[in-house]
Amino acid sequence: MSKHEMSDFQKMFLSKGTGHNVFTQREFDEALAIAKAEIMAVAIQTTKQSILIEREACADLVDSLADEEEEGEVCTAMRNAANAVRDRLPHQRQ
Repeated sequence: MSKHEMSDFQKMFLSKGTGHNVFTQREFDEALAIAKAEIMAVAIQTTKQSILIEREACADLVDSLADEEEEGEVCTAMRNAANAVRDRLPHQRQ
């Protein structure tokens, strides 16, 4: 019996009464690897989305501060900064 194969007792114990096929350790490891990859893909996408939301909120904050300023260099600089934050990664905005 190899390190990754289940013993006959383990197979019998796991399959008894379930009516399901028993998988080899290799099949389980492959399925687990796929599940981990899917989880990581969702985690990465969620992180990207949360960063984008935070970036938009920061830009909105700077815009609202610019609204409180009188027109002039400071106001223009703040609006430019807000736009620069929003346009940092334009392909992420949709």
